[in-house]
Amino acid sequence: MNKDPRIEKIEKILDKFGNLAVEAFHYLALFIIGCMIAWSAVHTIVEILTVKKYASIDDILLLFIYLELGAMVGIYFKTNHMPVRFLIYIAITALTRLLISDIQHDHKADIDQIIITGSILILAISILIVRFASWKFPSVIREKQHDHPVPHGKTPRPEDDELA
Repeated sequence: MNKDPRIEKIEKILDKFGNLAVEAFHYLALFIIGCMIAWSAVHTIVEILTVKKYASIDDILLLFIYLELGAMVGIYFKTNHMPVRFLIYIAITALTRLLISDIQHDHKADIDQIIITGSILILAISILIVRFASWKFPSVIREKQHDHPVPHGKTPRPEDDELA
């Protein structure tokens, strides 16, 4: 079924405007998140240097969390893909920080420590599963884009796959 050329032209313009608006919001939000991560990391470093005079293991692991968050934002900025593995790494680091803090304050074995350790183990296994799954079963979207790329500035639609 053929559409009126004027309607197609309007749809094209609206498509371009929508893509531009989404991309602008995307970059603005990522920039703000990146700035907040950097600000928090700098605040933590200044606090360590001025108030505490030394860095505890909690502080170092917190800086690793900031590093991983920054890396995740950087990868998302470059690829527009959220690496799930980084979220799992952050969770493992946060649980490790909690475990170390719990051990430092209580100085005794506790069921909480077993639960935290088990959670870390489950997350580590999930990373193995995610890595294996991404190696064994590559992204279908990536394969379709590789074989039949959508023209730049055009929103992918279901009918694009039918034409391929």
